[in-house]
Amino acid sequence: MSDNAIGPRVRALFGGSERSLVAAYRRFFVDLDVLADRLRSGVTASRILDMGCGEGLFTEKLARAYPEARITGIDITPRVGRLFVGDRNRVSFRQETAESLSRELPGGFDLIVVCDVLHHIPWSSRPGVLGFVRCLLSTGGLIVVKDWERRPNLVHLLGYLSDRWLTGDRIRYARQEELRDVLAGAFGAGAIKEEFRLPPWRNNTVFFVRPG
Repeated sequence: MSDNAIGPRVRALFGGSERSLVAAYRRFFVDLDVLADRLRSGVTASRILDMGCGEGLFTEKLARAYPEARITGIDITPRVGRLFVGDRNRVSFRQETAESLSRELPGGFDLIVVCDVLHHIPWSSRPGVLGFVRCLLSTGGLIVVKDWERRPNLVHLLGYLSDRWLTGDRIRYARQEELRDVLAGAFGAGAIKEEFRLPPWRNNTVFFVRPG
């Protein structure tokens, strides 16, 4: 998020209602409960990284889905994990990049979630960032990449304008085939094991990736 982002200032106006309003805003665009349920029902993990976790609302869903796991959320924002409610003894937040964490904890996680992060990263930097993600993954672990696909519909325009305005970042969304190419380049041909969409919009695309 840019230092000039207007989002935190707007949200501060809502006081004690901020958390519920932020959750409702995000839920309009994507139902992340569906993703958390899918992970809980089909993916075993004990050491989880939520990369680009923001203020921790999806990290909270991961913590409920994996009540025995140790979970780390990282983001470059100083507001990292601010809205998280849950067990801070097993869930921690760090203002840190994937690059610096990969030097400290190579192979440290068996599940890494990258949720709505890639479109905030400059196009030329994405392979490098994903390389650090791969370094953080344990052998046989799973990387989950969820992003917003560029599609010719009205909700995409609304998503772009709100994301650009609230974060101040120079957003660049990709098409499904572009996302596949980026992931294949970073993790190897055949690394994508599953693709699916999340409600309520088909713009929400998810990849389950096991690097070769």
